[in-house]
Amino acid sequence: MSENGDETATGKQVRVLDSGALKALAHPLRVQIYDLLSRCGGRAASSLAERLGESSGATSYHLRALAKHQLIREVEGRGTARERWWERPRGAVSMTNPETVKTPAGRAVTEVVVSEFYRRRHDQLQDYLRKALRGNPDDWEAMLTTSTIALTKEQFEALSESIQALIDDASERYRDQTGPDVRRFTVRTDIFPLEALPEGASS
Repeated sequence: MSENGDETATGKQVRVLDSGALKALAHPLRVQIYDLLSRCGGRAASSLAERLGESSGATSYHLRALAKHQLIREVEGRGTARERWWERPRGAVSMTNPETVKTPAGRAVTEVVVSEFYRRRHDQLQDYLRKALRGNPDDWEAMLTTSTIALTKEQFEALSESIQALIDDASERYRDQTGPDVRRFTVRTDIFPLEALPEGASS
């Protein structure tokens, strides 16, 4: 299967998922598996099953479906014939394909996948906040900030590119770092236009 490719202004190659890959992802358990492999690295079906509260048979089935569309791949040199290890290939992925969303079916499958990913993203943040609030405030290691900025299209593009370049640089330098003081972080960026308010209205 050929991958649709695009390149950001920072030179980072992005895989734009086609309709087949999006359909393969359009299942809550598959989104969970894909997300776990993205965050935690290679895992076996049994390990994923234990983490997700599913049977190894179920996770194996969904892993094969994801692998069919090259969303994940078998880890070379790990596992056995009975216990295969899987990983998510490195690289940026876009789940909004301009061609796919031109059709009602394409828009529907895209909405399912994107909504599930962002639901998980929200749940992960809420889980962190609950645990942090119940623990020691000194243990907080997060940057949570919101700003509202008035930008032109050109200013938005420049801001987006500078933030992406910073993230790309840190990702390349620290992705595989290990050590007793190293902790895995998720870096999230949300920049999107707000709905215009009527004259005289305030938010």
